[in-house]
Amino acid sequence: MLLVGNGKIVTRDDEGSIIDKGTVAIEGREIVEVGSTEALRAKYPEARFIDAKGKLIMPGFINTHMHYYSTFARGLANDSPPAKCFTDILKGLWWRLDRKLGQEDIYYSAMVPMIDQIKCGVTTVFDHHASGYSVEGSLFTIADAAKKAGLRSNLCYETSDRDGAEIAEQGIRENAEFIKYCNEQKDDMIKGLFGLHASMTVSKETINKCQEAIDGLNSGFHVHCAEGIEDVEDAKSKYGTGVIERWYKDGVLGDKTIAVHCIHLSDEEMDMLKETSTMVVNNPQSNMGNAVGASPVLKMAERGILLGLGTDGYTADVLESLKVGGIIQRHVNQKSTVAWGEFPEMLFKGNRTIAERFIEKSVGVIQSGALADIIVVDYNPPTPINNSNLEGHIFFGVTGRHVDTTIVNGRVLMEHRVLTELDEEQIMARSRELAAKVWERF
Repeated sequence: MLLVGNGKIVTRDDEGSIIDKGTVAIEGREIVEVGSTEALRAKYPEARFIDAKGKLIMPGFINTHMHYYSTFARGLANDSPPAKCFTDILKGLWWRLDRKLGQEDIYYSAMVPMIDQIKCGVTTVFDHHASGYSVEGSLFTIADAAKKAGLRSNLCYETSDRDGAEIAEQGIRENAEFIKYCNEQKDDMIKGLFGLHASMTVSKETINKCQEAIDGLNSGFHVHCAEGIEDVEDAKSKYGTGVIERWYKDGVLGDKTIAVHCIHLSDEEMDMLKETSTMVVNNPQSNMGNAVGASPVLKMAERGILLGLGTDGYTADVLESLKVGGIIQRHVNQKSTVAWGEFPEMLFKGNRTIAERFIEKSVGVIQSGALADIIVVDYNPPTPINNSNLEGHIFFGVTGRHVDTTIVNGRVLMEHRVLTELDEEQIMARSRELAAKVWERF
């Protein structure tokens, strides 16, 4: 039995309950009780007690779109010609990088951001992987890293025709085999989706093969959609449709499919997303950095489309995306009053709903029966905090680096800013060695 208490519990339950001087009781992987510190310490006198010392006790954060393989790009000297469009960025950096990764590179490029995520309170991650000349076993390698780190994970491989038919076939097999493995494990800590890169790099023949491979697996697709305008132009020239309309006609959309970005789409395509219960994940920092535009999330929210928030490998801290997401929407709409509610909804409710479409138990909430993914946040509010102004405190006062303690599935991964199980120095040292070799091959 583990107690995490003597803090202000932000439950994120349907009532938005906040419990002062509260404690969370954990047995195994689940939360068994939530109540006052005095009552629960008296009820469980032999339990281990982690003292939050008045800090916030919150559900762990969820990131619904990440790219671990991008890690070794940090600090890379890129000799490609300056990018004039989004496709230039893909060809000049990301596709060059992913072709240079071997299995050990994949492992360490995942472990590094996993450490960052633990430090930022991210407890569940949906990752989208690519390693063009090291496809086979790549998802299992990342799963090994996730098991070692202790993070709840949903993984996929980025199937694409860009490196030829043989590698596309390898991507199809890797996705199918990994999803089958996850289905056999029946473990809420590891799940799989069928990854696709984007419409402009996936042919009709390849998508038909993907549909055959995913049949009967009770899974969906994880795919970049209309991120750059080039993706839309390609779809219109080849298929006479927009990207979302193409996926709608090809049967890619659905309640277990994540459509990432969705920047350049029509009102009719938004209706298709809603009709099929497809999940849409916004990545505002990445979109701004790549100069591809701002997703019409406010219009999608009005339609009731399930929206989530990701980081796209840009950062491990989802609170950065929360802050930037709201700001860019106010900027492009030239209205200071919009996007205050939508982005907290995306991060704290949308991401939870997305995660729960793939697992049996609840996450992203502190209540009896939910999985014990809990963080302690070292935030001492300068003004009163309650359920009516909580999001303002989060937006203006909290970052991921305020996280003091991170617990996933009842396992303490970081306590008072100290990693409990991982040797960070060894991991970082080996990562630097491998990155230098990747850079030589770049």
